Amino acid sequence: MNVKHTFFDLRTPSGPMRTYVYEPIVESRPPRAYPGLVLYSEIFQQTEPIRRLAVQFSGQGYVVMVPEVYHSVLPAGTVLGYDDAGKAKGNELKTQITVATFDEDAAVVLDALRQHASCNGRLGTVGFCLGGHLAFRGAFTDGVLAAACFFPTDIHSSTLGKGGNDDSIERVRDIRGELLMVWGRQDPHIPYEGRLRIYRALQEADCFFTWHEFNCAHAFMRDEGERYNPEVAQQCFRLAFDLFHRNL
Repeated sequence: MNVKHTFFDLRTPSGPMRTYVYEPIVESRPPRAYPGLVLYSEIFQQTEPIRRLAVQFSGQGYVVMVPEVYHSVLPAGTVLGYDDAGKAKGNELKTQITVATFDEDAAVVLDALRQHASCNGRLGTVGFCLGGHLAFRGAFTDGVLAAACFFPTDIHSSTLGKGGNDDSIERVRDIRGELLMVWGRQDPHIPYEGRLRIYRALQEADCFFTWHEFNCAHAFMRDEGERYNPEVAQQCFRLAFDLFHRNL
């Protein structure tokens, strides 16, 4: 499918949230033909690799919305660099924004997606790094039927947000949809002990999930830089497409 790209600013309790929209173009399709996905970016916001990921998912037949995760503290349209300065800024900001703010933003963008003229109301979330954690929390929302979480940071340590004391592990029983959890075994940000803590929590809560670990570093889905593993990335796309096709 061809994909068209637009953006708008959603009103949130913490200010306007720039949100990028990717929508399949098929002239013969009726209104409200497609399921919806909220795609959460890394700490760098919507970089070119994230834009390309959004196109990949939309091209499979989804309306995709990519919200700016740091809209409450950065000007609209800000993209942080894949360099030391960008990493430092991105990691700093995720400890300045409250978890309540992240959750309020999720409610707003999910509602906007549900009401989009091309969306049929069946919703999922997908995210990478910080975005993997936000996609995980998005699955707490009623009506989210599936979530694909790629190397989600800070779940195991409960350190997301201002104060570094999130409740993501404690809330796994709130997840009603299917989870896809994807990890890199050589990822220093989520060590074995951390992954084991998350696995045990999901297992004990009897969540419906699949678990995949690959011999890769952090951010191996990002098609830019030395960490990128294109062969594994293609496997992961198939896992995610299957998850969403089955559930949405």
